[in-house]
Amino acid sequence: MPKLSKHIGFVLLAAVSLGLWGSQLIHTLKLAEGSEAYTHILLILPVSGAMIYMARRTLPSVSRPGTGVGLALLAFALVLGSIARFGAGAWPDDVRLFLSMFGLVTWWIASVVLCFGLRTLQALLFPLCFLFWLVPIPAIALDEIVHFFQHQSAFAARLLFLAAGVPVTQDGIMLSIPGLDIEVARECSSIRSSLMLIVTTMVLAHLFLRSWWRKALLIAAAIPLAAAKNGLRIFVIAELGTRVDPGFLDGNLHHHGGIVFFAISLVVMATLLWGLRRTEITRSRRLGSA
Repeated sequence: MPKLSKHIGFVLLAAVSLGLWGSQLIHTLKLAEGSEAYTHILLILPVSGAMIYMARRTLPSVSRPGTGVGLALLAFALVLGSIARFGAGAWPDDVRLFLSMFGLVTWWIASVVLCFGLRTLQALLFPLCFLFWLVPIPAIALDEIVHFFQHQSAFAARLLFLAAGVPVTQDGIMLSIPGLDIEVARECSSIRSSLMLIVTTMVLAHLFLRSWWRKALLIAAAIPLAAAKNGLRIFVIAELGTRVDPGFLDGNLHHHGGIVFFAISLVVMATLLWGLRRTEITRSRRLGSA
């Protein structure tokens, strides 16, 4: 297939996808604007596009279209879209949106395979699969994630209180220290910054690390780090509120200070990334001199 024909075919398939799923894509972007649990979605398209642009020089100059795989993925995307479209009443709206967006991203990946081949898919595997972050997490799964971070944040804060010599007891998401009872509410799970940290870590791992196990280690570290970040925020606000000024308990640091602790978590993540990258470089040099 001539190069120009491949690009024209891809553009046509992309246009078809917008005709089939355009309203769901717009709904997803509006959802991301209005809900802190989905804010990360706004970053996915530009970040994925930037990674694809950065990888353009590594793309194979010749690649046979993956007709069989591409058509199978297109069919799968259409099945998901049909289930979502005609499943009103049988499926909750958030599940139907999940299926629709999963189908849309699958269609885009299928279009790449169909027009540019499996070798191109292999070269762009991460930025293309990264697009699945566009798929909104259904409420039932999101509630479990928030519940997890609530409990882990409470546990992390408890450890910090114990390390500081502050008497503390924990009952689920409730913490009690002298003069203050703390409930790690849904908002205290910091779901937005936690998901942003995980998404950011995935991008950093892809860009700066080569070995799969180092990438996996860095991404896995983002989960306990997100809980530790939330625990640190609870600990700091509680200590300031009980020892310095009660106004800290309901002040700007409580309501708008998430960016400060997110920045701290990024510094920790960058330090871990630096350490893993150094081990990778050191190993490469040893192999090169062997």
